[in-house]
Amino acid sequence: MHLPQFLQATAIVFFSTSILHADISLPAIISDHMVLEKTESVPLWGKADPGEKITVTLAGQSTTTTADPDGKWTVSLNLSDIGQGPFEVTFEGNNKITIADVVVGEVWLASGQSNMQWELSRTADAAPEIANSANPLLRHFEVKRITADEPAHELEGAWQVASPETSGSFSAVGYYFAKKLQNELQVPVGVINSSWAGTPAEAWTSPEAIATNHDLQASSTRLQAEVANFPGLKETYIKDFAAWLKSNNREDKPVADASQFAAPDLSTDGWTTIRVPGKITGPDLPQAGAIWLRKEITISGDQSNPLELNLPLRGFDSVYWNGNLLHQTTYADYPDYVTARRSGPLNIPPKDIKPGTNVLTIRIYQPAEPAEFTAEPKAGPRSLSGDWFAKGEFEFPTLTDEKIASTPKPPAPATRAQNIPTFLYNSMIHPLVPYALSGVIWYQGESNASRAEQYRTTFPLLINDWRAQWGREDLPFYFCQLANYKAKTPDFPNSDWAELRESQALTLSLPHTGQAVLIDTGEARDIHPINKKDVGERLARIALAKDYGKSIPYSGPVYEKLMLEGNKAILTFTHTDGGLVAAGLPETYDVNNLANEKAPLVRNSPDSELEGFAICGQDRKWVWADAKIDGDTVVVSSEKVPNPIAVRYAWADNPTCNLYNGAGLPASPFRTDDFPLSSAGKKL
Repeated sequence: MHLPQFLQATAIVFFSTSILHADISLPAIISDHMVLEKTESVPLWGKADPGEKITVTLAGQSTTTTADPDGKWTVSLNLSDIGQGPFEVTFEGNNKITIADVVVGEVWLASGQSNMQWELSRTADAAPEIANSANPLLRHFEVKRITADEPAHELEGAWQVASPETSGSFSAVGYYFAKKLQNELQVPVGVINSSWAGTPAEAWTSPEAIATNHDLQASSTRLQAEVANFPGLKETYIKDFAAWLKSNNREDKPVADASQFAAPDLSTDGWTTIRVPGKITGPDLPQAGAIWLRKEITISGDQSNPLELNLPLRGFDSVYWNGNLLHQTTYADYPDYVTARRSGPLNIPPKDIKPGTNVLTIRIYQPAEPAEFTAEPKAGPRSLSGDWFAKGEFEFPTLTDEKIASTPKPPAPATRAQNIPTFLYNSMIHPLVPYALSGVIWYQGESNASRAEQYRTTFPLLINDWRAQWGREDLPFYFCQLANYKAKTPDFPNSDWAELRESQALTLSLPHTGQAVLIDTGEARDIHPINKKDVGERLARIALAKDYGKSIPYSGPVYEKLMLEGNKAILTFTHTDGGLVAAGLPETYDVNNLANEKAPLVRNSPDSELEGFAICGQDRKWVWADAKIDGDTVVVSSEKVPNPIAVRYAWADNPTCNLYNGAGLPASPFRTDDFPLSSAGKKL
């Protein structure tokens, strides 16, 4: 298209003017309500026109710089002697930007997986805590969860001031950590929450760091290739599956009016009762075709949080809640129908949840074999196992075994982008550099537990990587040891979680690190324990002691040395503040606190002062031991082991254990042996 000459001239003038007067732009982290660290060098940065002069002013302090040939610019402010604020920060070049309500204090980066992401609104005593959370000196920035295959320079998010309207969405661990710091120090505290559920440490590590490790680099290359190839494999599968359906007359033919099966007030007369989980079969139900399931769910009181439905189904499902379609899956949407569909939870908003009876209805289209619940379905913490009503919609004729075997097989699902090495560092950490930090708090490891031995390498690599990225070898890095989780057992199985905890504890050999032991905060059937207050406060104790000069205990007892005397193993410990303590053991333990579910606690060493100690001899056969406190030591023995060689404490997924110090902090799990690990050699 050719513009008239006068329009061409106008366009040229406009284009030239836009280049000569490009606006200053700032990253999302530099925005209203931000918290800046009170230190000598606080970087602020952005973009402008190449060569453009930019002046930054805060509380009378001004500094000027010039944008480089790529339009990037950075300034540094000395805020070591400035007050708390609030202040305005102005950025002036061809345009002027004013950032309002800026305070100066302490800034901590909170990162990891779901237990760091977990929102305050979903924790114990959330309602009163949120109602009383107004605090203009406590602030939170949540980084939007996205991935990138190369280091990015932009991210999304916004600073929020703590209040009853905002705090519920804050990282609960980050909130309680910041609250304790703020109360003790009486300064502003900001938390940058960059976390993502279910992610491994490698995803948070930079490309440069991953490249230094042959195994991790090889895994990264392989996983990226899988992701790149998956769309083509999926497209082929969808075409092949559609052709198979057509050639075998197995195409879906849904009823025009779903309400005749999904209406909430529908009578279930004539429906068949089935037991869930398992295959959905019965004398009046189709082996292949379409089938409807119904289950009443009673909700007591008003709901302030979404209700999570976990429905591990095999088959293509349409999920209705109180008669309204909530979610639908087809072979084009989800190709892995042959194996169990482990979908994430479906969230039902509070406005759609009625006090009293609610009706969950599911239509399952299964063209070849019976539909199946492959595991326990749940609504929040409530189990939906048991009796359901079922009714067939239509049935396909039975296929021969050969026809069933010819069903196109879906490709193996590619690793999710957020689980690929570097992809979260690129998108959610790199754009934060070089924002001035007081330190890092970290809650992660669940997704690395199956490769616990490799975590001995992976985790220190990440810590040193972040310190290099920020140019601070002394950047404090405080982390959570995995909480107790899964079934309690009376025997001595291999435990990935115990091995992962050991890998975490070994990382304390790095300077400026600290570990919050959480062996007493978990729940047997919930990987997301709702006690996040103790977690945040234990992390805060470490920071207060190590960084802010507070003379407070910050660690429970830590194993130091083993001495063998006859049939006795004598253990010494550090961090015995107030002396070693055998805490009382309750009659029950937490199974799922959201469901108020507890189970009787059966002691492994019922006559022992201390629980959780095991001992072995040269045969390496572990037995539960008698353990007692003797001054500053613990003496461990068993009549079954006359010549002990090694001791383990709390060495299980969900151990029963009760060694504390006088400050009320639990001992870290440990072992005195170096026997081979069950996770040895396992790699990403």
